[in-house]
Amino acid sequence: MATGFVLDPTARRADDITSPGPDAGSLIGKRVGFRVDRMWRAWDWISELWAEKFREAGAEVSFWRSAGRSGDEGERCEREYKAFLESIDVAVVGLANCGSCTGWTVRDAITAANTGLPTTAIATANFETFAHEIAARGGRSGLRVHVLPYPLNEQLKEDVLPIGEAHFLPVLQTMGASLTAREQAA
Repeated sequence: MATGFVLDPTARRADDITSPGPDAGSLIGKRVGFRVDRMWRAWDWISELWAEKFREAGAEVSFWRSAGRSGDEGERCEREYKAFLESIDVAVVGLANCGSCTGWTVRDAITAANTGLPTTAIATANFETFAHEIAARGGRSGLRVHVLPYPLNEQLKEDVLPIGEAHFLPVLQTMGASLTAREQAA
């Protein structure tokens, strides 16, 4: 008699980290790093908007733009990203807005989270489920994912900026962050 095996497609990794990791806490005096890419102008606009608000709250902000991920360029990119992560206290990683960019966004977010940084991945609504699935497959099912509406990149800047404004306080909540100085001044 032959033996049959049934594989469980819902199985999870035994080493999965279900925790979202540390909260960002008060952003005053912290170095917040935005990971952007070459594809999504809407993410450039929103990250610049949020960066200005973080600066107003007393944070330092820097950006790192991903590039090619293979060959010599990929190796250079990997070294630069590692140096970027070593220079920041909080990581905001976007944008998951297509299949491959969701993979790279979540990969970079997991890399940041695995260094111990408070990390939030940014995804659009169409790629939220995929982002969570990839995070779980990467061993970080608890990864923080903040969701922006879809479509986003196809809109004009004057339509995107109000979306960024509307998501500013919610993304702080996702990050576990606060703007203590601004809250005290109000």
